[in-house]
Amino acid sequence: MRVPLLLVAGLALQLTAALSLSQVAGPPERDQLHMLVTRAILPQLRHPDFSHLRPALEEVYRETDYSPRWLSAGSAPRAMLAELADAPNHGLVAADYDVDWLERELTAIQAGDRSPERIARADVALTVSFFRFASDLHLGRITPEQAGFKFSEGDKPLDLPALLRGGMATGRWHHVVATAEPSLTLYRRLEAALARYRTLATAPLSPIPAPPGGKSKIQPGDRYAGVASIAERLRLFGDLPANAAAPSSDRYEGALVDAVRAFQERHGLQADGVLGRDTLAELAIPLATRVHQIELSLERLRWLPELHAGPAIAVNIPSYRLWAFADARDDAAAQLTMAVVVGRAVKARETPVFIGQMRYLDFSPYWNVPPPIQRAEIVPRLGRDPGYWERENFEAVSVDGKGAPVTVLDDSTMQGLKSGALRVRQRPGAKNALGGVKFVLPNTMDIYLHSTSAQQLFSQARRDFSHGCIRVEDPAALAAFVLRDQPVWTPERIRGAMAAGKQSTVMLTQPIPVLIFYTTAIVEADGKVRFASDIYGLDARLEEALSAR
Repeated sequence: MRVPLLLVAGLALQLTAALSLSQVAGPPERDQLHMLVTRAILPQLRHPDFSHLRPALEEVYRETDYSPRWLSAGSAPRAMLAELADAPNHGLVAADYDVDWLERELTAIQAGDRSPERIARADVALTVSFFRFASDLHLGRITPEQAGFKFSEGDKPLDLPALLRGGMATGRWHHVVATAEPSLTLYRRLEAALARYRTLATAPLSPIPAPPGGKSKIQPGDRYAGVASIAERLRLFGDLPANAAAPSSDRYEGALVDAVRAFQERHGLQADGVLGRDTLAELAIPLATRVHQIELSLERLRWLPELHAGPAIAVNIPSYRLWAFADARDDAAAQLTMAVVVGRAVKARETPVFIGQMRYLDFSPYWNVPPPIQRAEIVPRLGRDPGYWERENFEAVSVDGKGAPVTVLDDSTMQGLKSGALRVRQRPGAKNALGGVKFVLPNTMDIYLHSTSAQQLFSQARRDFSHGCIRVEDPAALAAFVLRDQPVWTPERIRGAMAAGKQSTVMLTQPIPVLIFYTTAIVEADGKVRFASDIYGLDARLEEALSAR
């Protein structure tokens, strides 16, 4: 019986493949693999030391008796290399995962250079790069503490060996990578925006000319040579509808003014349609800079904890915005959103980035003046203007909590305030700096949310006016949200407690997570990409920390 020639050729190819795999998985490779995993260092890598990954590496290679995991797994090496090369679309840097070096190593191996050292080195390096990539996506490239923040990611376990096993079993490496990323819909939307802005950044744009004749701004109805350039940009960004007619003259008017208002609103500017200095500066920012803003924002979002089902409150400092979510896992389910005022952009006044738990509310609260404010502001003001004490409804209490409040400002009271034996507090009422309600999330920095009588501040585009605490635009609505599972607290009762002039405390039935975070790029549920000024300079600080890691 004659065997068909094609079948013979097929059997020969299978035999060759089997021999090559046996060469890859031979004892010398096992010795080399064991040595590399034990030493946990590869000088050829951009980050040679991977000792922090040794336990995970030992687990996956013990399962194969230290035989190669990747180079005996068909197309897996190339599939993983493609995922690593796609790192920029996740806001990461492909060079951090040695993509070019791995490409050269795999090419050399496929060309026949199968020395035990090269086989072991490439296999371990690919595992290390995959583990680093997954970990960076899940937790961030650096920790919040390394970037100067006083919080940690909390408990965000990531089973790296299980991820590798899942990929080897299914071959769905793109899905495996996606499972390592944060599940926040906010993160997913921002990642999609990154891809879009990377594409936009390749488009050539005409320069924007300065206003004519030394003018500082262009008003609607003015003539301006930059009308076509601005229309071009706003059409690209999506603020000017694609079907809007192109400007027929150099007069700034009509749909273009509306588009500028939309652009201003997305960039935290006063949405008045006037082409002033700030608006023209924002329009001129290169799109590559916007791409970088999104990348840094994605890094910070990786630091946030995995949220569970249930309510949550989030505040983004640069956006001056608060959201209250019925379900923390779905930020499209915001039941409430409002403007906020945050800490001033000066040292010791900035609102800190942290994660807390709201536990109770104080209606008609006292304002217990923090010692730094008492020393630096209140005591000097009282020295110049003793009448300030009575006008502001102040009193003093002993720091040890003993004795009755001191309501009269005299020499003895001033001495106690100066020495720190007494502390100032403001009684509940119309003049109280905290307004009608204080939302308490206990923390060592004494940061909380509260109402305010200075409602005019919420009409400002830039709203960093506080000493660090967060003032909310609609405190009654926020109180109704956090007390919604306590039916006795009707809107009428809430308003009455806020105006009572006597402090009362209401405990929440369950603590509510509060995320106070900082990103200068965000995509809200309406799909619009919004950019904010880096008011505290934290983008620059994060860049430095990433460079120094």
